[in-house]
Amino acid sequence: MTASNWQKMAKQLESKPSVLARFVKNNKPRVRKFGISAFPCVRCGRFGAHIKCYGLNLCRQCFRENAKELGFKKYH
Repeated sequence: MTASNWQKMAKQLESKPSVLARFVKNNKPRVRKFGISAFPCVRCGRFGAHIKCYGLNLCRQCFRENAKELGFKKYH
């Protein structure tokens, strides 16, 4: 279940507070403090292959697209 689906379901249950409370308790996504899903890419929102060095917080695909603009050079 994605976060958007969770919010849509919760909105439908607003008229039934007891059912809504039970639904939220069991189905709300956890806030991640560590691990791969705690640091999404700031540009596109992907979770995997994350580059945190120098405070970039970019996925590898976004890093490759913006490396020259950020001042990185490719050495052979």
